[in-house]
Amino acid sequence: MKLWKKLAAATALTVIAGGAMAEGLYAPNMAYRTGPFAALGIPLMNGQADYMTMLNERDGGVGGVPVDFSECETGYSTEKGVECYEKTKGTAIVTQPWSTGITLQVLPKTNVDEIPILAPGYGFSPMSEGGTFQWAYNPPASYWDGAYMIVSHIAGGDMSTLKGKKIAFLHLDHPFGKEPLPLLEQMAEEHGFELVPVPVGLKEMQNQSAQWLQIRRERPDNVIMWGWGAMNSAAIQEAVKTRYPMDQFYGVWWAGHDPDLAAVGEEGKGYKSISWSMPQPDSALMADIKKYVIDTGKTQTTEDQLNSVFYQRGLVMSMMLAEGIKAAQEHTGNATIGPKDLRWGLENLNITDEKLAELGMEGMVPPFSTSCSNHTGHSGAWILEWDGAKFTQASDLLQADQSVIKSLAEAKAAEYAEANAPWPVVECGS
Repeated sequence: MKLWKKLAAATALTVIAGGAMAEGLYAPNMAYRTGPFAALGIPLMNGQADYMTMLNERDGGVGGVPVDFSECETGYSTEKGVECYEKTKGTAIVTQPWSTGITLQVLPKTNVDEIPILAPGYGFSPMSEGGTFQWAYNPPASYWDGAYMIVSHIAGGDMSTLKGKKIAFLHLDHPFGKEPLPLLEQMAEEHGFELVPVPVGLKEMQNQSAQWLQIRRERPDNVIMWGWGAMNSAAIQEAVKTRYPMDQFYGVWWAGHDPDLAAVGEEGKGYKSISWSMPQPDSALMADIKKYVIDTGKTQTTEDQLNSVFYQRGLVMSMMLAEGIKAAQEHTGNATIGPKDLRWGLENLNITDEKLAELGMEGMVPPFSTSCSNHTGHSGAWILEWDGAKFTQASDLLQADQSVIKSLAEAKAAEYAEANAPWPVVECGS
């Protein structure tokens, strides 16, 4: 803390190139508290905002510099997201797009504007290739990591057991929902299972009778859901209505929202979701969140959100940003940093078990680290299972086969660079 006070004093009148001012670190968040995805967005945004509020109230910010965590509402609209990016990029140290569609739209702009994208657990999976995507970060795990781990869990760790099986892929017909397809198609060919894509249009999210009629006809061994917002709750209710075996139904980490399962209660028992975060209600962090944020009324969070998967995942997401800022401050010797400095910080995250203990976040996220060649970290994840009343941990920490993930990421990153030539690519070294 003495170091942070010295840094803050030393930079009290400094204006860093890129726009961060001494009175605060501007780290806007592209929120979606409105629209069809608001039910998921609200607890996530609350968790993110509360973490930064806690740091501001308890520590005076990060390194003694307050964080301005203002929100720019997008309603999950790509068009509005790009508008938010253009509005904030001049003074922001980071872009947090909060949509794979928005991420893909602003990705080429960041090379020109030199501002890092932070997309924890979402976005374009090949962003892990830091030599190609120098300004993009998606820790702690990518969508391809998640898809691989789900399929591995279905296989019981033995991929040969998948031969002859049929897996339905119920997904939002949107860049987010299509993101896992290259990996799933490759795995289906390699391991001999049939992949049945079942797209859900944005206007069909709340009425999936046609999709579940197809699933009934196909009689898949498993359903993997890559859903978001209203799509998830509707799909879970349709699965219950059609008596699909819930223990054969898996969701991505955005399809593990407590209220969606609470709506069906016992009938949802057995449903599973992959997750790189784990709620820890009794953690030291939660005690500080309650002390400095909840009890003082500096929050939009309701009491029933505090121990939920999504609220606590929001806390983890802002922790990644805060630790990136800290790393940049230590590296530069300045408490007030710009986007180029933060890029270095996000590329040198080292979230160890010891660091998590120091932050009061033991068990909330698996350890991971980033580097020039690895902008994701590939932390691994757990399977959460609905027990009829709540989500419980149902697996040890799973890991994706990085030889599979990296080879595909390298190929797709090269394709992207070629399609968007001239595209800057650097050598990261070993």
